[in-house]
Amino acid sequence: MQLEVGEIYEGKVTGITKFGAFVTFENGQTGMVHISEVAPTFVNDIKDFVTEGQTVKVKVLALGENGKVSLSIRKALPESQQRRPRRQEAPGAKGENFPRRSGPRQPRPTPRDPEPSPGRPGDFEWQSRRNDSGSFEDMMSRFKQTSDEKMSDLKRAGVETRRGGGRWGQQK
Repeated sequence: MQLEVGEIYEGKVTGITKFGAFVTFENGQTGMVHISEVAPTFVNDIKDFVTEGQTVKVKVLALGENGKVSLSIRKALPESQQRRPRRQEAPGAKGENFPRRSGPRQPRPTPRDPEPSPGRPGDFEWQSRRNDSGSFEDMMSRFKQTSDEKMSDLKRAGVETRRGGGRWGQQK
């Protein structure tokens, strides 16, 4: 017997793992039913649905190049039983089972203009608000000067807060 994709066959469950069940056919060929294809409901423990030695009907989903056979017990069921039932979720949970409102919908609040941020730590002027361009050398000179000023302010603040004062990491 040659297995064909889309056909339904009977086989015997010969092994069970956390992720699926192995089914062997009359001709000795073996395929695997992934845990998601065992039943039309969520399967936490596959042993709740199949046991070793059980004869099951399976549908062949795919035949792999290296001899792997992908099977489905769920898709071998009659079509009316194949669909997964909708999950019942708690009210307010993400999904379709929200409690229905009674009465008209409330209008959404209109977005407000963003408030200006309080500024950066240290009240430094991090970016110039001026739009005067000048030459690249002028801009680099201004950047270097403000950078040096900021670094000296930071070093001075760090030295004053250390115990014993003095240079970085040294104590008197």
